[in-house]
Order: sequence, then C-alpha cells, then structure tokens
Amino acid sequence: MPKTEPFEKYAGQYEDWFEKNRFAYESELRAIRAQIPESGDCIEIGVGSGRFASPLGIKLGVEPSKKMREIAEQRGIKALDGVAEALPFNDSVFYCALMVTTICFLDNIEGAFKEAYRVLKSGGFLIIGFVDRDSVIGRQYQRQKEKSVFYRIATFYSVDEVIVYLRKAGFRDFHFSQTIFHSLSEMECIEPVKEGYGEGSFVVIKAMKD
Repeated sequence: MPKTEPFEKYAGQYEDWFEKNRFAYESELRAIRAQIPESGDCIEIGVGSGRFASPLGIKLGVEPSKKMREIAEQRGIKALDGVAEALPFNDSVFYCALMVTTICFLDNIEGAFKEAYRVLKSGGFLIIGFVDRDSVIGRQYQRQKEKSVFYRIATFYSVDEVIVYLRKAGFRDFHFSQTIFHSLSEMECIEPVKEGYGEGSFVVIKAMKD
C-alpha cells in the first residue's frame, strides 16, 4: 500500500523543508547532478513535487500521491499515477531512472529495483539519492522518527544494504558520491560533493544495467 497519506495531508510542510534547508537541498542537487548522464531519456521514480526533476531537466515522473503530482505538474513535470514496484512502462524504455529520498517509503525495495531494471535499456543507469542510515543525519532522523509526520512511516537503509538489493536486481558497476557533512542546523553553506561514502549523510549511488 503506497505511503501517501502524509504527503497528501502535509504538502505545504513538505515544500517548506526545501526553503528552510536550502543549503542541504542545493548540496543534494549537486551530488545528483554529478552522477546524471548528460544525455538519454530519464524518468524520476517517486517524483514527489518535482523538486529534483525540474532543476535536473527531467520531464517525466511516477508518483502515487495525487497532491504531489499536482505540484509537480505545476513545475512542468508530466507526473503519472503509479508506484515503484509496478511501473506503467514497457521493458527497456529509459536510459536513466532516478530515485531521490524514495527508497525509505517503498513497500518493497527489492521489487522496486527489479522494476527499475526492467524499464531501463541495456547500459542504462539507476541513480539513487538517500540519507544513509548510519550517518549523522540518518541517526538523528531515526531518533526523532516518531516526531516526524513523514519519517515515522519510513524505513532507513545503510549504503551496504542498498548495494545488496541492487545486486539482487541485477545492477553492477557502482559509483558513489556523498555530501552534507554536518547536521542540518549547523549548515552555513552549500557543502562539497566527494566521491565514495561513509562520511556524508546524503549518498548517491549510480548503478548500471548490464
């Protein structure tokens, strides 16, 4: 069952986060942009309100929340009703698929990765941006989980766990980048993007379909 209720009820609060945490948002965008292929058809799975798809030039997304789809469409995104575990597309359609802070709200992460694999062309990429459970912010989110209308329904993953699920789905050739090296309250500027993982709270994994 899609976890859409908080996104329907608290869309304004969701949007406010990006304004209040502008440095974190811009840092995440930079980390994702560094991994996105320069060309090729791309879709965002769990497009939300289009906060990432729009500045990244992605024009098509899938999103189960009606309220989020409406906001995304105002940002110029064609947002289709659907879930990551059952994408409304034929096989081998896209060169790139993006998921940003989506995996923690999935009902079935393994099924979602298999679906992403199915709709990607051979040699295409799945790009995942998420908060590492073992990071500073990941631990903070878990401690405060019950106080958040969004994260109380979330399941957080470590980078190593995500890699296991990606391998099971058939993905290979992983590339990692990371950013946000302070807590949100301590951020005073857009933070750098570094290769690898283990330091930054926000991690981007780029995985290739053979």
